[in-house]
Amino acid sequence: MAITQQLARISVEYLADCRQSAGESPDGDPHWDPRPADVLDLDWAPILLERVCELAELDDVRLDALRQATAGDSAIDLDFLTTHPHAIGPFGPAPTSLSAVQAARVAELLMRMNMPTMLAALPADDAQAASLIGHGADQIVGDPRKYLLKHFHALREFYLGASQRHLLIVLWWD
Repeated sequence: MAITQQLARISVEYLADCRQSAGESPDGDPHWDPRPADVLDLDWAPILLERVCELAELDDVRLDALRQATAGDSAIDLDFLTTHPHAIGPFGPAPTSLSAVQAARVAELLMRMNMPTMLAALPADDAQAASLIGHGADQIVGDPRKYLLKHFHALREFYLGASQRHLLIVLWWD
């Protein structure tokens, strides 16, 4: 079983309900179950997307936005989501999050990124492109550009949806 990056768009109220459920449950069950339409599986794309942006010499502001989009922040207390046996992401680092304001700023900056242009700068040969990207890109079946573009568009649309609905983002590896 592969461990992959997961993101959920949730309201502040939903997070508070989960925190309260965990506090009231004898075994700390937060009843964490975001709507499937509000969950995104980024697979192993985050590190590969970051590498493509570095190769393209993307400016620090947008590169930091991509990093924040896939790493989150520790400002919101999510300890209640790490209680076994109900922990989310028990195989990776502790879950992180972005506030609705942070998610909106990330969405804005992701919209300013031209991933097709960055991917077009990679070598035309799939194996050479994967080798340059590194981080296991050679394990991608097919064109690494298509894989990365698909995941970038999914990430950007996910954050755009969170921004439009004023939702925060919770991130974990599972």
